[in-house]
Amino acid sequence: MIALASLLALVPNVVVSNDGVSSATAIDPTQAMRVSQAAVGRELGDYRLTDQYGRPLELARLRGRPLIISFIYTSCAYACPTLTTRLSAVAKVARDALGSRSFSIVTVGFDTRVDTVEQMRRYAHARGVEAPDWYFAAADQATVARLATDTGFVYVPAAGGYDHFAQLTIVDQRGRIFRQVYGPDFEPPLIVDPLKSLLLGSVSAASPVANWLNTVRLICTTYDPKSGRYRFDYSLILEIIIGLSCTLAIAIFIVRAWKQTRSSGSVS
Repeated sequence: MIALASLLALVPNVVVSNDGVSSATAIDPTQAMRVSQAAVGRELGDYRLTDQYGRPLELARLRGRPLIISFIYTSCAYACPTLTTRLSAVAKVARDALGSRSFSIVTVGFDTRVDTVEQMRRYAHARGVEAPDWYFAAADQATVARLATDTGFVYVPAAGGYDHFAQLTIVDQRGRIFRQVYGPDFEPPLIVDPLKSLLLGSVSAASPVANWLNTVRLICTTYDPKSGRYRFDYSLILEIIIGLSCTLAIAIFIVRAWKQTRSSGSVS
C-alpha cells in the first residue's frame, strides 16, 4: 500500500499498453503497478549498453552480485535527480553495512535522443556520483525499450518530458528480478534489507570460514533509525550463543535421560 501511494502521488493519470510503453500522455497507476510487479522473478536478457565513459557495458557481466537498476531522463526537473541523489546516499549506507563491492548499480537514460554517453557523464558528475560500481548507461531506443519492458518500468511521453514511475529494480546474482522499490525518496531498509537477503542466500563453498564470518556479520547488522545507518549489534551474537548453549544443554539432558531409562530397563 505504501508503494502504491507513492506511485499515485508521482503519476496521477496514466494509460499503459501491454508492452509497458504507450503513446498516451498519462499512466494508469494501478495497471502500471501490475506491469511492474509482474516483472518480479523474471530473468533479464543480455543487454549491451555503454557506460558514461564510453565503455561497453553488458548486464550479464555484472552477474554474481546483486544489481540495482534505475531509469532516469537527464532533463527531468524533479523526480529523477531526487531519486539519484537519494539512491547515492542510501548506496553509501548499504556499502558501509554490506561491503564496498557487495552490489552494483546501473542508471539508464531512457530519453535516448538526449541521454547520450556524454550527457549521462554530466548527469553523474553534477550529482557527485563517482562510485566504481555505479554505471550511468546510454543505449539505442530499441534496447532501452526492451530493458524497460523486461524490468516492468513504465514511461510515456508527456508535455515537456515524460510521465513515469520513480522505480528501482533489485536484481539477484543470477539476473532475476527480486524486488521493486518505488518513489524518489525512500528509507535505507527498502534497499539494504533486500540486498542483505540476497547476500545471505549466496554461499561460497570455496571459503567456508570466510562465508560463515560474513553470514554472522550480515545477520548481526541492524538498522538504527535514529542515525539512519546500519550498525553491528553484538547483542545478537550473545543471543545466538545463549540459544545454541540452551539447545545443547537440552540435547545433553535428553540423551542422559534416555540412557538412564535404557539402563534401568536393562537391570530390571
